[in-house]
Amino acid sequence: MIEQLPDLPDGVLGFRAVGEVTSDDYRQVMDPAIDAVVAADGKVNIVFVLGDDFERYTLGGMWQDAELEREPRQAWGRIALVTDHALIAEIVHGLAFLFPGEVRFFPTSGERDAIDWAAAGPAED
Repeated sequence: MIEQLPDLPDGVLGFRAVGEVTSDDYRQVMDPAIDAVVAADGKVNIVFVLGDDFERYTLGGMWQDAELEREPRQAWGRIALVTDHALIAEIVHGLAFLFPGEVRFFPTSGERDAIDWAAAGPAED
């Protein structure tokens, strides 16, 4: 499942993956939050936490994650991935050039740093 993180600074969306992540988690939690920011002409700055309680993505969950690119490229700001899962971090790092916006990785102990970095946002175009 994907849970939305509470009490984040303005301009930052935060999510935590817990257990198994499915396509429904994206459709019900992440997509509406991201769509609302895009509709308001804001930059999407995300903190996404894959901590110790994250188990795996279903195939549908991975597909739905890839579909986030449907948002306009200029809508993306900063994406902070917070994880100690080395394999996931390596895969995302290898594909980071495909992501819109800036991508940065943080260990789970650096979740607050990730939030602060995302809140600083990218320089405006």
